[in-house]
Amino acid sequence: MSPRPFVRWPDKRLRTPAAPVGEITDEIRAIWDDMVDTMEAMPGLGLAAPQIGVMLRLAVVDCSTERGQAVRLADPQILSASEALRAHDEASPNLPGVHARLERPAKVDVAFTDETGMRVRRAFEGLWATSVQHQIDHLDGRMYFDRLSRTKRDMLIKRARKARE
Repeated sequence: MSPRPFVRWPDKRLRTPAAPVGEITDEIRAIWDDMVDTMEAMPGLGLAAPQIGVMLRLAVVDCSTERGQAVRLADPQILSASEALRAHDEASPNLPGVHARLERPAKVDVAFTDETGMRVRRAFEGLWATSVQHQIDHLDGRMYFDRLSRTKRDMLIKRARKARE
Protein backbone atom coordinates (compact mmCIF):
# COMPACT_ATOMS: atom_id res chain seq x y z
CA MET A 1 0.00 0.00 0.00
CA SER A 2 1.07 3.62 -0.03
CA PRO A 3 0.66 6.92 1.79
CA ARG A 4 -2.19 9.14 0.62
CA PRO A 5 -2.27 12.95 0.40
CA PHE A 6 -3.95 14.97 3.12
CA VAL A 7 -7.04 17.09 2.65
CA ARG A 8 -6.06 20.68 3.44
CA TRP A 9 -8.06 22.78 5.87
CA PRO A 10 -10.57 24.48 5.29
CA ASP A 11 -11.83 21.71 2.97
CA LYS A 12 -15.51 21.02 3.78
CA ARG A 13 -14.86 17.30 4.21
CA LEU A 14 -13.02 18.10 7.44
CA ARG A 15 -16.28 19.59 8.76
CA THR A 16 -18.53 16.76 7.58
CA PRO A 17 -19.37 13.80 9.82
CA ALA A 18 -18.16 10.56 8.27
CA ALA A 19 -20.55 7.79 7.23
CA PRO A 20 -20.78 4.50 9.15
CA VAL A 21 -18.64 1.67 7.80
CA GLY A 22 -20.80 -1.36 8.55
CA GLU A 23 -19.26 -4.57 7.18
CA ILE A 24 -15.48 -4.96 7.14
CA THR A 25 -14.42 -5.87 3.60
CA ASP A 26 -11.09 -6.26 1.83
CA GLU A 27 -11.60 -2.72 0.49
CA ILE A 28 -11.91 -1.39 4.05
CA ARG A 29 -8.79 -3.33 5.09
CA ALA A 30 -6.90 -1.81 2.12
CA ILE A 31 -7.95 1.70 3.20
CA TRP A 32 -6.72 0.93 6.73
CA ASP A 33 -3.38 -0.25 5.29
CA ASP A 34 -3.02 3.01 3.35
CA MET A 35 -3.94 4.93 6.49
CA VAL A 36 -1.24 3.18 8.53
CA ASP A 37 1.31 3.91 5.78
CA THR A 38 0.17 7.56 5.71
CA MET A 39 0.34 7.85 9.51
CA GLU A 40 3.85 6.36 9.57
CA ALA A 41 5.02 8.67 6.77
CA MET A 42 4.00 11.80 8.76
CA PRO A 43 5.07 10.42 11.30
CA GLY A 44 2.00 10.60 13.50
CA LEU A 45 0.13 8.88 16.30
CA GLY A 46 -3.19 8.47 14.56
CA LEU A 47 -5.22 9.19 11.46
CA ALA A 48 -8.91 9.40 10.62
CA ALA A 49 -10.15 8.57 7.13
CA PRO A 50 -11.66 12.03 6.41
CA GLN A 51 -8.15 13.49 6.76
CA ILE A 52 -7.28 11.74 3.49
CA GLY A 53 -10.68 12.39 1.89
CA VAL A 54 -12.30 9.02 2.68
CA MET A 55 -15.64 9.85 4.27
CA LEU A 56 -16.02 6.70 6.37
CA ARG A 57 -15.79 6.25 10.15
CA LEU A 58 -12.34 4.62 10.01
CA ALA A 59 -9.33 5.47 12.16
CA VAL A 60 -5.92 4.08 13.01
CA VAL A 61 -3.91 4.79 16.16
CA ASP A 62 -0.36 3.80 17.11
CA CYS A 63 1.18 5.40 20.19
CA SER A 64 3.62 2.57 20.86
CA THR A 65 7.29 3.42 21.21
CA GLU A 66 8.35 0.55 18.95
CA ARG A 67 5.65 1.29 16.34
CA GLY A 68 3.94 -1.39 14.29
CA GLN A 69 1.17 -1.72 16.90
CA ALA A 70 -1.57 0.16 15.03
CA VAL A 71 -5.10 -0.36 16.25
CA ARG A 72 -7.64 -0.24 13.40
CA LEU A 73 -11.03 1.16 14.40
CA ALA A 74 -14.28 1.22 12.42
CA ASP A 75 -17.35 3.02 13.72
CA PRO A 76 -15.69 3.89 17.07
CA GLN A 77 -17.83 5.17 19.91
CA ILE A 78 -16.69 6.45 23.29
CA LEU A 79 -18.65 4.60 25.96
CA SER A 80 -17.14 6.28 29.01
CA ALA A 81 -14.41 8.76 29.89
CA SER A 82 -12.48 9.39 33.07
CA GLU A 83 -12.90 12.56 35.05
CA ALA A 84 -9.12 12.80 35.27
CA LEU A 85 -7.68 14.88 32.43
CA ARG A 86 -4.44 14.71 30.50
CA ALA A 87 -2.83 17.67 28.71
CA HIS A 88 -1.12 17.20 25.35
CA ASP A 89 -0.02 19.39 22.44
CA GLU A 90 -2.22 18.43 19.51
CA ALA A 91 -1.78 19.18 15.81
CA SER A 92 -3.04 18.00 12.45
CA PRO A 93 -1.39 17.46 9.07
CA ASN A 94 -4.52 19.04 7.59
CA LEU A 95 -3.50 22.37 9.12
CA PRO A 96 0.30 22.20 9.30
CA GLY A 97 2.53 24.55 11.22
CA VAL A 98 0.37 25.05 14.31
CA HIS A 99 -0.54 23.16 17.46
CA ALA A 100 -2.41 23.74 20.70
CA ARG A 101 -2.34 22.29 24.18
CA LEU A 102 -5.62 20.57 25.02
CA GLU A 103 -6.89 18.64 28.00
CA ARG A 104 -8.87 15.49 27.35
CA PRO A 105 -9.96 12.58 29.53
CA ALA A 106 -6.93 10.50 30.52
CA LYS A 107 -8.82 7.23 29.96
CA VAL A 108 -11.66 6.26 27.62
CA ASP A 109 -13.54 3.05 26.98
CA VAL A 110 -14.29 2.70 23.28
CA ALA A 111 -16.45 0.28 21.31
CA PHE A 112 -15.38 -0.29 17.71
CA THR A 113 -15.35 -2.87 14.97
CA ASP A 114 -11.89 -4.37 14.47
CA GLU A 115 -10.20 -5.71 11.33
CA THR A 116 -11.84 -9.13 11.81
CA GLY A 117 -15.31 -7.60 11.79
CA MET A 118 -15.86 -8.16 15.51
CA ARG A 119 -17.35 -5.45 17.70
CA VAL A 120 -14.94 -5.03 20.63
CA ARG A 121 -14.60 -2.82 23.67
CA ARG A 122 -11.19 -1.54 24.70
CA ALA A 123 -9.82 0.84 27.31
CA PHE A 124 -7.30 3.39 26.07
CA GLU A 125 -5.14 5.36 28.50
CA GLY A 126 -2.69 8.25 28.34
CA LEU A 127 -1.45 9.18 24.89
CA TRP A 128 -3.52 6.37 23.33
CA ALA A 129 -6.69 7.90 24.85
CA THR A 130 -5.76 11.36 23.57
CA SER A 131 -5.15 10.08 20.05
CA VAL A 132 -8.34 8.00 19.92
CA GLN A 133 -10.41 11.01 21.04
CA HIS A 134 -8.65 13.23 18.48
CA GLN A 135 -9.48 10.77 15.68
CA ILE A 136 -13.12 10.43 16.77
CA ASP A 137 -13.38 14.23 16.65
CA HIS A 138 -12.24 14.07 13.01
CA LEU A 139 -14.87 11.41 12.30
CA ASP A 140 -17.50 13.75 13.78
CA GLY A 141 -16.39 16.65 11.57
CA ARG A 142 -14.44 18.44 14.29
CA MET A 143 -10.86 19.69 14.39
CA TYR A 144 -8.82 19.80 17.60
CA PHE A 145 -8.89 23.60 17.60
CA ASP A 146 -12.69 23.52 17.91
CA ARG A 147 -12.05 22.67 21.57
CA LEU A 148 -10.25 25.99 22.12
CA SER A 149 -11.84 29.25 23.16
CA ARG A 150 -12.89 31.48 20.26
CA THR A 151 -9.95 33.81 20.90
CA LYS A 152 -7.35 31.03 20.99
CA ARG A 153 -8.91 29.35 17.95
CA ASP A 154 -8.85 32.58 15.93
CA MET A 155 -5.21 33.19 16.88
CA LEU A 156 -4.25 29.64 15.86
CA ILE A 157 -6.00 29.91 12.49
CA LYS A 158 -4.37 33.30 11.87
CA ARG A 159 -0.93 31.76 12.60
CA ALA A 160 -1.70 28.84 10.26
CA ARG A 161 -2.68 31.19 7.43
CA LYS A 162 0.48 33.23 7.98
CA ALA A 163 2.60 30.04 7.91
CA ARG A 164 1.09 29.10 4.53
CA GLU A 165 1.98 32.46 2.98
